[in-house]
Amino acid sequence: MFLEQLINGLTLGSIYAIVALGFTLVFGVLGIINMAHGEIFMFGAFIGVFVTSSLKGPLWLAFIAAVLVTAIMGYLLERFALRPLRHKKGVSHLAPLISTIGVSIFLENLSHHVFGAGNHPFRTSFAEINIQIGSITVYLVQIVIFIISVLLMIVLSLWLAKTKAGKALRATSENLETASILGVNTKRTITTTVIIASVMGGIAGILVGMAFNSVTPQMGLSMGLKGLAIIILGGMGNVKGAMAGGLILGLAETFIVVYGDSGYRDAIAFIAIIIILLLKPQGLFGSKMSDVRR
Repeated sequence: MFLEQLINGLTLGSIYAIVALGFTLVFGVLGIINMAHGEIFMFGAFIGVFVTSSLKGPLWLAFIAAVLVTAIMGYLLERFALRPLRHKKGVSHLAPLISTIGVSIFLENLSHHVFGAGNHPFRTSFAEINIQIGSITVYLVQIVIFIISVLLMIVLSLWLAKTKAGKALRATSENLETASILGVNTKRTITTTVIIASVMGGIAGILVGMAFNSVTPQMGLSMGLKGLAIIILGGMGNVKGAMAGGLILGLAETFIVVYGDSGYRDAIAFIAIIIILLLKPQGLFGSKMSDVRR
């Protein structure tokens, strides 16, 4: 029983971590919270449902379609909702946040019209494959979700630290004007960052659909708020902190449901925010300068 719930907690935490990595990237470069990230995550899940259920396509095609659609959504978000605000003088620092909230509301309403309200089942034969270890049942999709989340964290960390594009991103996050003077194409760097973050959201959406066999237009809001809680918990802009924060929150929610009162499950994330802000404002793994900017 305990081991099964531990596996369930790690699965949920891994999904949270992937979503939080997208939040972390955008915050590390632009210094804003992208409140539309949850809805992009939700669209990724619906693209998976559309490809596998309506088109009867294979799961790998659903992943490719979700990546392409969320990448386009990320580009459009940066091009039309964020970029114009960067070039206007006297714009409030809250303007990009408000802009992403507007995009979030638009995407949620759009999903109601395009996909319909209510629960949409995400049925794939892959989700039914399991391994029996004694009395414990481990689903292959749970293993895949955990592996993908760890790989994404490792690849993202190495990309930021070792590649020319990653160094350009860190320079841009440190100082936009200075990076531009030094020859960094900051416009392309920012666009790439938002696209990568959106693709991560799309991947997480597919994984959620596979793991829980349910996709709804409202799932983006809940996941977006929890992603915000996780990056505060782990440390704003901290890649490893986002991973650790996601796992901590996933495990906490799972064990609260099993051994406590399930009514407090969603409250856990926001209680964590309050406690962390009081005790350690920079987060459990954060510092005055985020990992993205190092």
